[in-house]
Amino acid sequence: QVQLVESGGGLVQPGGSLQLSCAASGFTFSIARMSWYRQTPGKERELVAAITNGGGSTNYGDSVKDRFTISRDNAKSTVYLQMNNLKPEDTAVYFCNAFWQGFPAFNYWGQGTQVTVSS
Repeated sequence: QVQLVESGGGLVQPGGSLQLSCAASGFTFSIARMSWYRQTPGKERELVAAITNGGGSTNYGDSVKDRFTISRDNAKSTVYLQMNNLKPEDTAVYFCNAFWQGFPAFNYWGQGTQVTVSS
């Protein structure tokens, strides 16, 4: 059974930090491109950060560059999102995604974790 379990969300003040984790199971984590997306009510889900299967390449949404860092530990089947200098506009539900375009391809989502940035 495939599972992506996010954790680490919560309430934080502006300027603060949080680290999200996504623990994966039920598929071959080491081949997957892992990403974090976020969504707020009434808006489309947007890419926050992505990392290739070996961790050698990352990319970020423009609004989080230089503040967020994505990383992964293939031995632990876990992907992380370190979020620094958080802003109220970072408030959203954050989702973990696992994607592989090989055969058979897969595209898995976690259940999401709420991040609220407020004073």
